[in-house]
Amino acid sequence: MKKVIFIITVVILILIINGLARSMYEIWQKKDFTAQTQKELDFQKQENQRLKSALSYSQTQEFVEKEARDKLFMVKAGERKVLISKESDSFQEVQKNNDPNWKKWLKLFF
Repeated sequence: MKKVIFIITVVILILIINGLARSMYEIWQKKDFTAQTQKELDFQKQENQRLKSALSYSQTQEFVEKEARDKLFMVKAGERKVLISKESDSFQEVQKNNDPNWKKWLKLFF
C-alpha cells in the first residue's frame, strides 16, 4: 500500500513539475515577444518623430521658398536668375592629328 501511495505521489509531483516547467517556458517566450515588440515600438516612435519633424519643416516658408527656387525655377520680385550651362565648359575642341605614325615619331625626336 505504501508503494502505491508513493508512486501516486511521485506521478502527481511529476505532473506538477511538468506544468510548472511549461508555465515558465511560456512566460519566457512571452517575455521575449514583449522585448521584441518593445524594440519595434521604439523604432516606430523614432520613425514617427522623424516624419513629424520632416512634415513640420516642409510646412515652413523657408522650405516652400527653397523648393520653388530649386524645382520650379522661380525667383522673387526684382531678382534675376542666371543659368550657367556646365556642358559648354566640358566641350573643348580637340585637334585631331591625322598624321601617319612615322611623322609623329619624326616630330617627337626632331
